[in-house]
Amino acid sequence: MRPLGRVLIIAGSDSGGGAGVQADIKTVTALGGYAATAITAITVQNTLGVEAAYPLPAELVAAQARAVLADIGADVIKTGMLGEVEIVELAAMLLDEAARPAVIDPVMVAKGGARLLAEEALDAVLRLLVPRAALLTPNAPEAAALTSLAVASADDLRRAGEALLQAGAGAVLMKGGHLPGERVIDLLVTPYGETTFETARIDSRHTHGTGCTLASACATGLAQGMSLEIAAARAWAYVQEAIARAPGFGAGCGPLDHGWPLRQEKGR
Repeated sequence: MRPLGRVLIIAGSDSGGGAGVQADIKTVTALGGYAATAITAITVQNTLGVEAAYPLPAELVAAQARAVLADIGADVIKTGMLGEVEIVELAAMLLDEAARPAVIDPVMVAKGGARLLAEEALDAVLRLLVPRAALLTPNAPEAAALTSLAVASADDLRRAGEALLQAGAGAVLMKGGHLPGERVIDLLVTPYGETTFETARIDSRHTHGTGCTLASACATGLAQGMSLEIAAARAWAYVQEAIARAPGFGAGCGPLDHGWPLRQEKGR
């Protein structure tokens, strides 16, 4: 049997369940892993957008993470919404303490446009988290913000990914869903080469939480002992199917079907 794989998630809570720690927990569980969390913020949101966000004190975030690490442990740590400079700095400290591979999802803006990372925290992400990332998973706007490069094409994805490698990331999974075109291209860039994931764009408004889901799926594979390429390939396929099977909930940008592998195993 595949190892369970322990993933500690440091991220914000999404009351609508489509993104954040809720999406992370569902993803890790659906792929056979074990999820634990250190919640950084409580958001008030649904498929129509983020109405409010309340950051938790840094000492409480740290206490959650350290309690998990001291007892349950973690094979991989995944970060999502961090929000403030103080929490970015704390996340870097926790990664050093844990000495575990990190999947860093540099969450900056919610699908509906609400800002989830303070402007002044961007430099801290670049200085402190990018060099600590075994895998960095930016979308095109996030990569552009981190590199100051235009990211509007597949070639731009490659250039930005290489720039982020130069900034210290161990590997970069560049997400191309924000780019125009009938096909979606994601690019895994490593010091040893690159892997392209390409498919026809799924015409759906139900794509809330795709970034959180992809990063957590990658983290699960790595926690289970998969190679980076295999973990990324499984994660990518999982997200594509989760989008295709989206349940259609909500009047806005709806959630994915995170649990589809579990129902598939039961023949439903």
